[in-house]
Amino acid sequence: MALLLSAGQAGDNPRLVPLLDALAQAGYRPAHLLADKAYSHPSTRRELRRRRIRYTIPERFDQVQRRKDKGSAGGRPPQFDPGLYKERNTVERGFGRFKQWRGIATRYDKYARTYLGGVLLAATVILARP
Repeated sequence: MALLLSAGQAGDNPRLVPLLDALAQAGYRPAHLLADKAYSHPSTRRELRRRRIRYTIPERFDQVQRRKDKGSAGGRPPQFDPGLYKERNTVERGFGRFKQWRGIATRYDKYARTYLGGVLLAATVILARP
């Protein structure tokens, strides 16, 4: 497992590559990535292909429209498996478990180090539960 802390207003997509790098340093390469539309960017898909990580990411509406507007020059849509994407709810449930911890959900900690300590403690307790 790898946890990275970022600024609260930072987007999800820019943090994916550093997270994959942290996993690689730990000697782990994910076999498949399930992600939401926030990760639907051509550079993200290109990086995942470069790392040989399969992915299931839905296309954003604007990307679908842009591709259709280009006609045959727009290329083919990326592969998407709706059945596999339904498994992503386990990720959302995991975030829900973190949010049950008041200190994590409210983010009132003054220092990032203190907040990260709370996240690590919560993760340890959550993983230790049967």
